[in-house]
Amino acid sequence: MTQAPAITRRTDRRHDREIIALALPAFGSLVAEPLFVMADSAVIGHLGTPQLAGLGIAAALLTTAVSVFVFLAYATTAAVARRVGAGDLPAAIRQGMDGIWLALLIGAAVIATVLPTAPWLVEAFGASSTAAPYATTYLRISALGIPAMLVVLAATGVLRGLQDTRTPLYVAIGGFSVNAALNIGLVYGAGLGIAGSAWGTVIAQCGMAAVYLAVVVRGARRHGASLRPDAAGIRASAQAGVPLLVRTLSLRAVLMIATAVAARLGDAEVAAHQIVLTLWSLLAFALDAIAIAGQAIIGRYLGAGDRDGAKAACRRMVQWGIAAGLVLGVLVALARPLFIPLFTSDPAVEGPLLATLLVVAVTQPVSGIVFILDGVLMGAGDGPYLAWAMVVTLVLFAPAALAVPAFGGGLVALWGAMALMMAVRLLTLWLRTRSGRWIVTGASR
Repeated sequence: MTQAPAITRRTDRRHDREIIALALPAFGSLVAEPLFVMADSAVIGHLGTPQLAGLGIAAALLTTAVSVFVFLAYATTAAVARRVGAGDLPAAIRQGMDGIWLALLIGAAVIATVLPTAPWLVEAFGASSTAAPYATTYLRISALGIPAMLVVLAATGVLRGLQDTRTPLYVAIGGFSVNAALNIGLVYGAGLGIAGSAWGTVIAQCGMAAVYLAVVVRGARRHGASLRPDAAGIRASAQAGVPLLVRTLSLRAVLMIATAVAARLGDAEVAAHQIVLTLWSLLAFALDAIAIAGQAIIGRYLGAGDRDGAKAACRRMVQWGIAAGLVLGVLVALARPLFIPLFTSDPAVEGPLLATLLVVAVTQPVSGIVFILDGVLMGAGDGPYLAWAMVVTLVLFAPAALAVPAFGGGLVALWGAMALMMAVRLLTLWLRTRSGRWIVTGASR
């Protein structure tokens, strides 16, 4: 009677060690990525307000262009992890190379689109006449680094699938350090202004991509995996990524609708909304780190044909998600009076901000489960369901959010709609996980 609980505890401890070993470095690399823009902002901010405004517009466009293709990391992680679980490392690395080749092709297409349309994109974003030239300069130069950033996404997926999240952390820290040094040297030392900041970022991004490629190529040679582009493999990687692209675009649409509605509520409300969204994104990094561990672990178990192991890992990670959500929620609730003065001293902003942060705090346990189950299904290669579920979520969220101004609601009501969005995601993901249909074993789904 006592043997089963003892076995369960040993299994949980093993999963805990795996989750911690993968999640902590993943969290570090996730947090390091936004530091690129922060370093650029800190350097360019001393050049003048038009330059900083131009950076803000260009950075928003570049971030969108790269984040839309985050499926290069997610789909590659799941595919590589499956083959690792099946014990076929050459095929795992070959799968990763297909993702990297796909990243290069997409990057080339993005450059071909952005370079000639940069002035129009900046104008469409509402740039002022003084900020637009700086935004266009930064956007055109930084676009040259997009292929490198997409390679970084795909190669990160390869290493995560190989159960290695430490190397991405080291590369991210190194890339941030080089970027900061180059920015200072090129902007002030060489007197290149905002163009120097853009070139510094491009050089750092290319350096990161080169390090990743060196690691992957070394692994390919060690295991006898081909490095040449394979049309069928690249096409398969693209097909696996399409559902995750739909999911990502739907999620981005949710965030854009929320910001548009906040803007209609008034200046104070949209200012408070941006602060809440910044904190919400930071909290998401912590939860996403556990989800990334889930992608790698679940993919490996399914590749090895271990259904029970995948179920046990899923159960334990959900427990981690709930615990992390509770801790983060309590921290947000308690730290609200300390957090708000860091961003604003305007009483008109403080009022809605204080109440809205409480909504964010209460919903963190739900967010914890959502992020984990999202990662589990990604690791299982269940992209089509994730795409369908996110589209349904968007369809239900949009009218609820758009109704907020019509019925005289404020920022709390808008974030109530955001809480509804997370609840819908929880329901759809829980139903899928409970059904067991995501459990498809084998080296490929």
